[in-house]
Amino acid sequence: MNYLVIKCGGSIFQQLSPSFFEELVQIQKEKEFVPIIVHGGGPSITKTLSSLEIETKFVNGLRQTTPEVLDVVEMILSGSLNKQIVRNIIKAGGKAIGISGVDGMFLEAKPVQNADEIGLVGEITNVRTEIVKMITDMDGIPVISPIAVDLFGQHYNINADLAAAAIAKSLEGTICLVTNVAGVLVDGEVQSSLSNKQVEQLIESQQITGGMIPKVHSAIDCLENGVSNVVIIDGTTKQSLTRFTKGEHSGTFFYLEEEMIYSGHNS
Repeated sequence: MNYLVIKCGGSIFQQLSPSFFEELVQIQKEKEFVPIIVHGGGPSITKTLSSLEIETKFVNGLRQTTPEVLDVVEMILSGSLNKQIVRNIIKAGGKAIGISGVDGMFLEAKPVQNADEIGLVGEITNVRTEIVKMITDMDGIPVISPIAVDLFGQHYNINADLAAAAIAKSLEGTICLVTNVAGVLVDGEVQSSLSNKQVEQLIESQQITGGMIPKVHSAIDCLENGVSNVVIIDGTTKQSLTRFTKGEHSGTFFYLEEEMIYSGHNS
């Protein structure tokens, strides 16, 4: 099966039109790709934390997660936002089943190396792909909240881009990072393609910053682990998702520079 892991950033939920979910359902019905949604929810989490007067900050684009923060993160991601996406798919004529990485230990994790600095943020160590396949075998679209768990029942906040990467790698699928920007911007212009080496150079020169850093790292990491295609697209533009599944250019495409040289193309 051609699994298509679609990562939706939390910042675009209110901007996605019904047509996006209609495209998603149509892609599933055509059966060329099996769609899976992995979603974030940063803005809603930040808003809720602020209303509860709970302090939060970011370290290299990742949210510092105390136990108190994690409870809110799980409430928003696995609760309200996850079910909002499920409802939108139902409205578009599809069937969706929302889960988090905690359910069935779908996403198993361990603390990240800098846990002392960043808190209860996890690194995925195992993906139980049989859970996704069970849902897709029932013609359901899995909608996944990126909260993971370890063997002792401790839950962890997982960056949604990195969760999508781990799931795509485990399923040997294609990944599409859906945002509210047309792609990676450099000097105000969308880059149609970027190599792994170009990405690192742009990060070092601080032309790629903040929350875009884990997105581009996720894209390159997927490629290095066998994901066939990786692209960042604008989910607010009609047909952008469909164009990608049809092989048409959309957003910023990522490639490994070594592969392009080997195949005889100029990098």
